Amino acid sequence: MSRIVFGINPVREAIRSSPDEVERVFYCEHPKGEAQRLVNDAKKCHIKTSREEKKYLDKLTGEPKHQGVAALISDFSYSDLHDILDVCKGSDDAAFILVLDGIQDPHNLGAIARSAEAAGAHGIIIPKDRAVGVTSTVEKVACGATQHIKIARVTNIARTLEEIKEAGIWVAGLDGSGDTSLYSADLKLDTALVVGSEGKGIRPLVRKKCDFLINIPMRGKINSLNASVSAGVAMYELQRQRSSTDISS
Repeated sequence: MSRIVFGINPVREAIRSSPDEVERVFYCEHPKGEAQRLVNDAKKCHIKTSREEKKYLDKLTGEPKHQGVAALISDFSYSDLHDILDVCKGSDDAAFILVLDGIQDPHNLGAIARSAEAAGAHGIIIPKDRAVGVTSTVEKVACGATQHIKIARVTNIARTLEEIKEAGIWVAGLDGSGDTSLYSADLKLDTALVVGSEGKGIRPLVRKKCDFLINIPMRGKINSLNASVSAGVAMYELQRQRSSTDISS
């Protein structure tokens, strides 16, 4: 099976990281700038290219915001939990796994994946049911991050958390009802951070599997954040705690 990815960054990362998986690159007539450089890169990698009218790319990608480029690549290859645990074991850093309990908006998943890769997460775990998988929209929003971070799709999140704990990794649930502030929690230890769905948050059974629950302190009148924003805040607090120097360096 194959899939379409679109946008400058997703197509660029596909060509850079997995050229053998790119079957064809489509581009609008008279490409300029980054789009032209992508076409040149594809040709250097002996990837087939096709010049098309914009309306063809609109139909191919399902939306007009494709930046004039798209690529047909092999279907997304999910990792499994043990792949991610192996990455943790082979890293010099403490384990950092992101567990998403039912994210349904592809824009949120894409944004979270982008932040997770930038923050140095060893992998992302998502459920197979009642949650979005890696789609073209996810890859567009992730700006190529899905090419560089392992994403595992599991049948049962609660059972997966048990396996993670057996591997010696603490499980922290990001939840508004948590009795520990994000900024007081010790995230320097091997940690799996659980983020719930956009509407219902972490499910009760999954919440019970967490070693502790943490909250993001709110000072305004609105008492919740978008799922991708919450995940980003928590991931960078984790990295701030672990970094001996300013994270901007």
